[in-house]
Amino acid sequence: MLFLFLILSCAGSKKETETIEPKVILPDGFTIDVKLAVSENEKALGLMFVSELPDNKGMFFINDYDQETPFWMKNCLINLDIIFLNENLTVVDIARNVPPCESEPCPYYFSSKPYRYVLEVRGNLASQHNLNPQDKIVAIGFLSDK
Repeated sequence: MLFLFLILSCAGSKKETETIEPKVILPDGFTIDVKLAVSENEKALGLMFVSELPDNKGMFFINDYDQETPFWMKNCLINLDIIFLNENLTVVDIARNVPPCESEPCPYYFSSKPYRYVLEVRGNLASQHNLNPQDKIVAIGFLSDK
């Protein structure tokens, strides 16, 4: 009976696995909670129709291989910074404070170099945190914590 009690006591004391919400940390230590865009549908929708984006929120686009595909701001309602990152989460380019598309055809925003990931945040946030090409960010809770 004592043996059974000890087994049940130990089993009950195990911590449940905690889910870590995905976030990125900028070089200055500023943390941004991110929604992940992995599927083609999620990537196509992006931040369309979002009317407010707090400083500590963003979207992180995940690609399986390097891309050269441009971004556009169709149906976006707010200015965004589009931060292009390589496979090591080093910034390769930034389209800063990109305005919403007001009429067709919408302009395209390209990275000067191939990229693997993209972080979209509120416009001017990258400048406010002195984020520049060659800086490295940290991913928490996804991408095997690169």
